[in-house]
Amino acid sequence: MLIFTEQELKQYVKLNLEAITIVEDGFTKLAKKEVEMPPIMRVDVHDQNGEVDVKTAYVKGKEMFAIKVSSGFFNNYKLGLPSGNGLMMLISTQTGIPQAILLDNGYLTEVRTAAAGAIAAQYLSRGNIETVGVIGAGSQARFQVRALKLVRDFKKIIVYARSTNRAQEYAEDMAAELGIEVQVAESAEQLVRNSDLVITTTPAKAPIIKAEWLHPGLHITAMGSDAEFKQELEAEVLARADKLVCDTKAQCSRLGELHHALESGVLTDESSIIELGQLTSKELNGRDNDEQITVCDLTGTGVQDTVIALFAYNEMVKRNLGLTVGNETLALKN
Repeated sequence: MLIFTEQELKQYVKLNLEAITIVEDGFTKLAKKEVEMPPIMRVDVHDQNGEVDVKTAYVKGKEMFAIKVSSGFFNNYKLGLPSGNGLMMLISTQTGIPQAILLDNGYLTEVRTAAAGAIAAQYLSRGNIETVGVIGAGSQARFQVRALKLVRDFKKIIVYARSTNRAQEYAEDMAAELGIEVQVAESAEQLVRNSDLVITTTPAKAPIIKAEWLHPGLHITAMGSDAEFKQELEAEVLARADKLVCDTKAQCSRLGELHHALESGVLTDESSIIELGQLTSKELNGRDNDEQITVCDLTGTGVQDTVIALFAYNEMVKRNLGLTVGNETLALKN
């Protein structure tokens, strides 16, 4: 078995167009029914504002598949720690024997989640967006705009977060990193009304965005709701969308923003809901014109984890990196 560290993975596995293409291909294979993907298993640790998810998927024809354990403990910022953590394990599809452990501490999840956001923007946002609104100021709020910058040439970011200090820190960091203007919004409403594309990245348990703030041409990517009790968008937002897209309909109807829209009755099982893989596979079209309002509900899928883990594994092996463990001995690979 090979073991790879976070430091190695961060050095050689980058959020780039190749990573986005690999995740996009994963969604296409999911739409073409070339993936076996069970429901997510989750353990809630409510008294610590935390959760642990287990996600997995087998992509037909691949030599290995990933099982990922991912944690989100949302009080960690008080301790100076990141909210996300975890690891991935690659299992042989021929023998079932574990082949590698990727001790990424959630880094690969950040990459594949951001890649999905960029894919959603590619198919659903206007091509000529100027201003991006980001709700939340954590690590995924940063990864999302880095990924978006690879597919859209926006000029300005507006950020809103519960903590003004964290929003200000985000603004300073991203302005320096991307070389563009980043403004702190006084409210979520101000942000939505003045943005061409909005990304929500919070663990909110009550809606932040209201339907009355929507305007023609707006695209929203909501990636924070991945549990039944989480919600970032008022249910009516989904009903108002000209195109509503989910990473998977089954998962979003159980855990995502779609879950709340169905539960409240503003949408039904007969409502028009597209899966992201139907866009990447060209089965259906994304945005048809500059006036449409589009929404993408991302809950995070096991297929994303398997394809990014295989990508990372290949990047590591071709550089002869990793710690080899076997036959009761430990040896650094040469």
